[in-house]
Amino acid sequence: MLRVSAMEGSLTDLGLTPSGLAPVRSTFTPNPLESTITTQPPANTPSAAKAGDAAEAAGPSSGAIVPANAAAEAAEEQVDRVKHPSGIVPVLQNVVATVTLGVKLDLKQIALKARNAEFNPKRFAAVIMRIRDPKTTALIFASGKMVCTGAKSEEKSRLAARKYCRILQKLDYNAQFQEFKIQNIVGSCDVKFPIFLEGLAWAHDKFASYEPELFPGLIYRMIQPKIVLLIFVSGKVVLTGAKHRDEIYLAFEQLYPVLQEFKPRGPQAGLPMADGEGEEQEGDEGKGKRPALDAAA
Repeated sequence: MLRVSAMEGSLTDLGLTPSGLAPVRSTFTPNPLESTITTQPPANTPSAAKAGDAAEAAGPSSGAIVPANAAAEAAEEQVDRVKHPSGIVPVLQNVVATVTLGVKLDLKQIALKARNAEFNPKRFAAVIMRIRDPKTTALIFASGKMVCTGAKSEEKSRLAARKYCRILQKLDYNAQFQEFKIQNIVGSCDVKFPIFLEGLAWAHDKFASYEPELFPGLIYRMIQPKIVLLIFVSGKVVLTGAKHRDEIYLAFEQLYPVLQEFKPRGPQAGLPMADGEGEEQEGDEGKGKRPALDAAA
């Protein structure tokens, strides 16, 4: 009792009382994380439904997740149907252009001074120079001719050619940007359906050549516009030989209805057969007749 009273006296001298210590114990929280944990409402509650409606009304600009099909449909709506009736726009993959620099060049000196250049006269008689923006490659010849390749558009090809010319000017060459000309444009697209190449080659034998043992694609040489198309059974199409992108678009729109005529039908296209159709086809093959697909072609 004397010890307790002595302790109480010492606490009283410090301005504290035993009763004043009680609130300190009551305000202690064993784990501060427990106060921040909140439970999420179930998905079928009205609050969750309201949250879903708000996200749907917010649209893609607010960061809400948009399905891939909706994004594809939005992209198709932006296609100019007057210029692209098929709804498919070929994508430019490469633009090749030539430039005259108007000065003789010392290729060995250029390769030594430029960091982004390489020169091996035993393999190729030109300096190979590369830049990152636009991502292109230039072939620079001693005669002052330059070939710029790898650009994805005409504007980027011209910009890259000017940058190469500027690099040569920094190497103390009086290079001039002259006679810029686009020599070839390569585009590609996907028609989203398989193509019966044998039938296409047989029906358009004057323009098409198909040798699957040598090359898996069909080579279609169009006269007007003068474009060469590589057509694959998967539906991928590569167009090359154009001087302007409009020629790529025109050639594809002219060939697209022809490709639709050679969609494989029946089991070859993965479509369900009618009742009895498979039995009739098996019977025809057993009698030595041609399959239904070849007969239709």
